[in-house]
Amino acid sequence: MKMVDFPVIKTERLLLTLPSVEAAPLLLLYFEENREHLAEWSPPVPDGYYTEDYWRERLERARAEFEQDKSMQLVIFEREQPMTRVVGVCNFSAFIRGAFHACYLGYSIDYRDEGRGLMREALSAAILYAFDDLHLHRIMANYVPTNERSGRLLRKLGFTIEGYARDYLFINGAWRDHVLTSLTNSQMLPGDAPSG
Repeated sequence: MKMVDFPVIKTERLLLTLPSVEAAPLLLLYFEENREHLAEWSPPVPDGYYTEDYWRERLERARAEFEQDKSMQLVIFEREQPMTRVVGVCNFSAFIRGAFHACYLGYSIDYRDEGRGLMREALSAAILYAFDDLHLHRIMANYVPTNERSGRLLRKLGFTIEGYARDYLFINGAWRDHVLTSLTNSQMLPGDAPSG
């Protein structure tokens, strides 16, 4: 069985990785402390979401999905104090290979860390990894139109608006419209990507 190296992405202030199940209490704390902050932008959470067992299973699944080339679900920590507090998460999910080589991007940051440029720093590095190491060609990120902070961030990262989807996702008690954006890796050639 082939051993997979899980990503460890370092920036000036951050460390992004797929941690082991030992990080479950930290993720649980992150989502508990940011429950109200994230509710406006997040779909309904499943039963057991605010339990350590849920996050242990989720971390195991994240590692398995990375090994299977299905997703890359990164947890963001402070570089100087890794594995002490979750700063945020960024998930590259639903990998589609073949002629597409695309995925979806979702992310969130601790309410205490907003406005510090940390998510831009994290996503810049994670996108580079997704393009250069995972050989993805297209990253799609969609946001609720009233989430102006997210829209600005995506524009700064080079994402372009491709459309507008009505009643796209059920979020915060109602179907919400979304702005559809994407970023493509213009340097990638078809032979660069894994087959499948």
